Amino acid sequence: MENYTMEGRTYRYYGQEDPLYPFGYGLSYTTFRYRDLVLSPPVLPICANLSVSVVLENTGLRDSEEVVQLYLRWEQSSVPVPRWQLVAFRRVAVLAGREVKLFFQVLAEQRAVWAQDWRLEPGTFTLFAGGQQPGQKTRAPSEVLSARFSVTGTARPLRTC
Repeated sequence: MENYTMEGRTYRYYGQEDPLYPFGYGLSYTTFRYRDLVLSPPVLPICANLSVSVVLENTGLRDSEEVVQLYLRWEQSSVPVPRWQLVAFRRVAVLAGREVKLFFQVLAEQRAVWAQDWRLEPGTFTLFAGGQQPGQKTRAPSEVLSARFSVTGTARPLRTC
């Protein structure tokens, strides 16, 4: 086998076709609302990590759990990359009518792309936070927030950070 590309071989690389039941799809006995997605810093050096916070509110009548998912999208890349990539997730129990503020770290290595070695590239990225994948057509009773951030500097091998 000489072609190791994942193009057309996994749903992350199918193009615009969505899987019937994407990662994280499921049913709940309540509803959740996401708000106040904050990325810090909004402009970061090439080797820096990104801090993320988001508020999750249980707007239903029952205590329940939600799987909060963070996805990263490269707005431009020198090599083919997935439409988005799962970079963090956490199962959170939230009492009915209550909210929790969650904190995550997106590491520099999670932005790396494979170009004969793992490389970090500058550019614009979008981070999605929610209870399902971004743009999901088979919708769960949840929503997805998004925010952009920029990475400055020159492209470099990940091992040099």
